[in-house]
Amino acid sequence: MKIKSLEIEKYKMYGLVMLIAWIICGQMHAQLSNGWRGPDRNGIYQETGLLKKWPEEGVPLLWSVNNAGKGYSSPVVVGNKIFVTGMDIEEKNEILTAYTIDGKQLYQVKYGKPWSQSYPETRTTPMVVEDRVYVISGIGEIVCMQVNDGSICWSVNGNEKFGAKTNTWGISESPLVFDNKVIFTPGGDQTTMVALDALTGETIWTTPSLNDLCSHVSPLLIVHNGRKLIIGFSEDYLYAVHPETGEMLWQYNDWDFVAERGMDGICINTPLYKDGRLFISNAYEMRSHMLELNEDGSAVRTLWRNDDLSVHTGGMVLVDHIIYGSNWFNNNSGNWVAVDWNTGATTYKASWPGGGSKGSVITADKMLYCYEERRGTVALVKPNAGGLDIVSQFRIREGEGPHWSHPVIDHGVLYIRHGSALMAYKIKE
Repeated sequence: MKIKSLEIEKYKMYGLVMLIAWIICGQMHAQLSNGWRGPDRNGIYQETGLLKKWPEEGVPLLWSVNNAGKGYSSPVVVGNKIFVTGMDIEEKNEILTAYTIDGKQLYQVKYGKPWSQSYPETRTTPMVVEDRVYVISGIGEIVCMQVNDGSICWSVNGNEKFGAKTNTWGISESPLVFDNKVIFTPGGDQTTMVALDALTGETIWTTPSLNDLCSHVSPLLIVHNGRKLIIGFSEDYLYAVHPETGEMLWQYNDWDFVAERGMDGICINTPLYKDGRLFISNAYEMRSHMLELNEDGSAVRTLWRNDDLSVHTGGMVLVDHIIYGSNWFNNNSGNWVAVDWNTGATTYKASWPGGGSKGSVITADKMLYCYEERRGTVALVKPNAGGLDIVSQFRIREGEGPHWSHPVIDHGVLYIRHGSALMAYKIKE
């Protein structure tokens, strides 16, 4: 059957449009693929063929190092390099260390100053976009470095320039980089969120101020009905920002029990987004909320609230229609909880067997990877709405301090950071 020339042109045009769309989407995803909690900041790692049960003798340790410097941040794997932040030996500077994929140090460079008060260990997980690495120090220095040698391209003191106002734990932000912008959320009475030029560090826009302290939440870029939005947190407000103009589209603080909270400003966890909904969970009695965006993303409303899940520092993941995370009782203990995404109903609350505590969670290849923070137990867990289904586990013996760093998976390797130690475990045949 012959196709008319007009139809041929139509098919060519359609193919061109699809190619352009694929390139644009591919570039956007590539820019977000190497940073905080995986490709979409939701703890989901796109790996397949991973072990469904670990060997009885233990997961093979490929290598470990103990010179990353003290920190709570996670490593980032890009191609044949690994990047992680920490403090130097004197604990006076934050450092970026680059390793080969087999754990050999390539370089280590100073880029900024750590927070000087409570828990000064480095918090910023680097974000790598093409040939540049972006970090934010504990006092709010936004820094861009070259991937190949760590040389500084530019540095902006966001604390001084934008009047950042913090609480007891300082700046704990992992930079969001996209469309040639670096996003930073200083809070304070000058602005709430700013965008810097990714190549020069020059200011592109600043939002109005919410007259609120900054939180510890790393912002989230979402695409809602074809429209990009940046979702951020201050001490008391969740808000949305137009990524091109810095316009504040909405602010939300209808938590309805703020007066009950024992401590304010302890918002830590990046929200989850799916199908027009935002899931928020933080500790210190903030608990969990599901919000729904309107069609153009210019407003939100509350769908449900759950009082059983108040995630402390470990994040949460969505597998099928169930949210998994760990609840805060106090700074040393908490349950593991599952909540139905659609209804907000708690499907289980379970303590970690043997006296374990709360911790962090990521997911890959239809399994959960949980890192318990008190004893440093790492577990392979089967997603099960009916209970905490631990398949295999082992303990981390290296490093120091709380086990607060979130695990990372790349090319069949599980990376665990504990204080100055960084370890790589083989979890794929």
